[in-house]
Amino acid sequence: MSSRSWWRNCILHEDAEIEAIDSMEGELSRVSKELTQIRELISSLELCHHKAERWVDNILEGIATGKTTKGLGTRAPGQMHPREEMSKQACSALSAWVAGCPVAAMDSSIGPVAASQLLGCLGKRTALKEWQIQRVIEKIRSWSDWPRSEKDPSTQYVWLSYGQQHCPEHYSEHEPFWQKTVETFPFEDLQGMDGKEFSLGLAIDMLWTCHWNFLENLQILLEVIGGNVRSGKTFAACAWNITLTPIRPRMQIISNSLRQYCGQSLPDKKIDNSIIQQLGEPTLEKLWLAASLDKTIRLQLDL
Repeated sequence: MSSRSWWRNCILHEDAEIEAIDSMEGELSRVSKELTQIRELISSLELCHHKAERWVDNILEGIATGKTTKGLGTRAPGQMHPREEMSKQACSALSAWVAGCPVAAMDSSIGPVAASQLLGCLGKRTALKEWQIQRVIEKIRSWSDWPRSEKDPSTQYVWLSYGQQHCPEHYSEHEPFWQKTVETFPFEDLQGMDGKEFSLGLAIDMLWTCHWNFLENLQILLEVIGGNVRSGKTFAACAWNITLTPIRPRMQIISNSLRQYCGQSLPDKKIDNSIIQQLGEPTLEKLWLAASLDKTIRLQLDL
């Protein structure tokens, strides 16, 4: 694996600090399978993920012990996370609404919230709203059914706005609906790709079930689709608005602690000495991994 690929989750261009960290890897006699697994965990870290704090704890444990059993694909077959259950509940409730079920008649829930409460903002049913809700369903399914959705056309999602300059052929039969969706800009204070304002279409594209704020993001989308295009709430889209994540203060402390472990003096920063004690005696392997994790956290917090 090239050094550049280690940083795929946080940079577009290398800097001097990254080059120095990569040079530490070059000084190792060998990068063992165990070290590769731990470094891959760091390369897979996304601070907007609902399990990001636990992910970081797993990485710290791996650095301390020199091995890890964590990572993508390590869950027992058939085991379902509560977030997956919430995603399926959302799809069921939204599908029922598209099929004509009155909101007041819904007795199901989406996570801790009654479906009737969540969908109550949709208001009077229109063909445009039904089309937009169907796109939300497809977006949720494309992620909750991953990796099957990558090969199954019935669960593949076609981007509405992300990377699109014109109406995708997939939506050509309903181009006026697509046009209305990508030209609705309800998020005045949230900048999207290349400084463009965040449209409803891009917000649907950025609705990730794995996001820490998924349920509130879904509520905001439903309010906008229902006609409240100035909801006054902030849509926390993937890496954007990372300042809103509740784990941000903790991640800053972990970053400070890792830098001190690596030999930097940070007298004005808050440090968690238990992390330094957990990591134990510094070795080149531990310092490489600790510096990699610290840099990854800082780059993501700065997005």
